[in-house]
Amino acid sequence: AMEKSSVTMFLLLVAISCALAKDAGKKDSKDTTTKPKLPQTLSRGWGDQLIWTQTYEEALFRAKHSQKPLMIIHHLEDCPHSQALKKVFAEHKDIQKLAEKFILLNLVYETTDKNLAPDGQYVPRVLFIDPSLTVRADITGRYSNRLYAYEPSDISLLYSNMQKALKLLKTEL
Repeated sequence: AMEKSSVTMFLLLVAISCALAKDAGKKDSKDTTTKPKLPQTLSRGWGDQLIWTQTYEEALFRAKHSQKPLMIIHHLEDCPHSQALKKVFAEHKDIQKLAEKFILLNLVYETTDKNLAPDGQYVPRVLFIDPSLTVRADITGRYSNRLYAYEPSDISLLYSNMQKALKLLKTEL
């Protein structure tokens, strides 16, 4: 039995490194700018200075144990709305500063957790989850048909929603 487990562990490591290598290769070919940029790893461009979690499970764990709210951004690389929101989000100094108070996760795929799609699976959508691991369905954007969608012009609303997620947290704990 001992031998078998070491083999599976080795296979897992190989799989992980292949996936990483594939990803790194893709990024290099696209980014031909000469100025040195920080490697765009988990941030995917939403804030390269910020600390991003890798998986939804890790994000939930960190939110619970750090007692910080979690902000999840669902987006897609080939969606112009996602790209537009990402640009203003990354360039908004106050948002980037405030984001340090959150556990952060951006996803280019859907999780199996239905709570993260209260009104459907669309991008971009931003959801807040408090440390008790409750999705804050009360913190919404401007649109009644897509409650958690934000456009670049809604960036100040997103900022105030981030403040709201932090404020309510203090009163409840």
